[in-house]
Amino acid sequence: MRMRFKPYAHDELMAADFHVHEPLIWGGKWHAQYARPEQPFVLELGCGKGGFISQLACAHPENNYLGIDITDKVLILAKRKIEAAYQAAGRPIDNVKIMSTDIERIKGVITAEDTVSRIYINFCNPWSKNGSSHKHRLTYPRQLINYREFLKDGGEIYFKTDDDDLFRDSLEYFPASGYDIEWMTFDLHENEPEWNIRTEHEGMFTEMGIKIKALIARKDPDPASVTWIEPKILKRQAREAAEAEAAAKTAQEGEDNE
Repeated sequence: MRMRFKPYAHDELMAADFHVHEPLIWGGKWHAQYARPEQPFVLELGCGKGGFISQLACAHPENNYLGIDITDKVLILAKRKIEAAYQAAGRPIDNVKIMSTDIERIKGVITAEDTVSRIYINFCNPWSKNGSSHKHRLTYPRQLINYREFLKDGGEIYFKTDDDDLFRDSLEYFPASGYDIEWMTFDLHENEPEWNIRTEHEGMFTEMGIKIKALIARKDPDPASVTWIEPKILKRQAREAAEAEAAAKTAQEGEDNE
C-alpha cells in the first residue's frame, strides 16, 4: 500500500538533531559527525519505518549507525521510533543518524574514507525481473560493486527478504560482485540466530506463512573477485564480435574473387 504524503514530515525531520539535512556534503567525513567517531560505522540501506535500526542502534552503543531511505514520509516514522526506543532506554541519541537519499546514487555520498564496517539490507523492493526493473534491486551487482568502494575489506552485508526470486538471484549476484557468502538460509526462523531482530515486515510475512530468507556475505578484498559484466556490455561485445566476423568474411570473399 502506498503511503500518503505527510506535510509535517519535512519540518519535523529538520528539527531533529540526528537527521542529516545535507547528506551530499559529508562524503569522507561521516565518522566525524558522531559523538564517538572512532567507533565502527554501520549502514542500513532502506531503513523504512525504522523498526530495525531503532532497536539495533539503541542496543549497541559501541557502533555508529546511519539509516537511509528515499522519502521523508517513511523517514519521519523512523525518526519517531528511534526517539521512542532511546527514551525508553534512558539514553541520549548519540550513535544513530537518518537521512533521505536515493541509494542507487549513493556513490560519492559515502566514500572509501568513510570505512563502513557492515551493511544491513532488510526486505528491500524485490523489483520484477520483467524488463529492466530488476536493475533497481539493492542487491543487483551494479549496487553491490558500488558498496565495495566504502565497505572495508572483510566487511559484511546482512541481507533478509521474503521474496524467493530476489533471494535466489542474490545468491548469484553476491559472488559475481566480489563477496563470499559465509552463511545463508531459506528459513531464518527455523533455527533463528541470536543476532536477528524481527522487523514489522518480518512479522507480517511470517504470519502469512512466508519463510524469511537470509544471508551474510563478506567482501573479498581482491578486485579480481569481481567477475560481473553488465548484460548490455555482453550484448555489445557479442554484436561487435559478429560485426568483426562478418567483415572478415566479406574481406575473405573479396580476396577469393580476385
